[in-house]
Amino acid sequence: MVAEDIQLVISRELDLLSFEVRASPARVEEMLDPEFREIGASGRLWTRAQIIRALADERSYGQDPIEAVEMESLVVAPDLVLLTYVSKRRERRARRSSLWRRSRLEWRLLHHQGTLLPDA
Repeated sequence: MVAEDIQLVISRELDLLSFEVRASPARVEEMLDPEFREIGASGRLWTRAQIIRALADERSYGQDPIEAVEMESLVVAPDLVLLTYVSKRRERRARRSSLWRRSRLEWRLLHHQGTLLPDA
């Protein structure tokens, strides 16, 4: 694995935080692994289809950008990269982890989890 792979994974993660990508079911679909699952900050388990619909239905596009800080990466295996970071949106902060898997030369998000952080 090369540094370019890690930078690509980080870039794709940040793209998924952008409202332009989140509003496009086709773009989100191409970035999520077919086996994608998410454990949301609420504790809810999301399937790939559910998260694609939920992101497309968000109503706050462009109003409250999502910021990612404390981004770290760890190569777990030759085709797996774990990202961890803190997301900030308005006053809500969550610690996040994303597991990205390379398949057919593409990096796709396999698993995501968010855990709410107490108010600062």
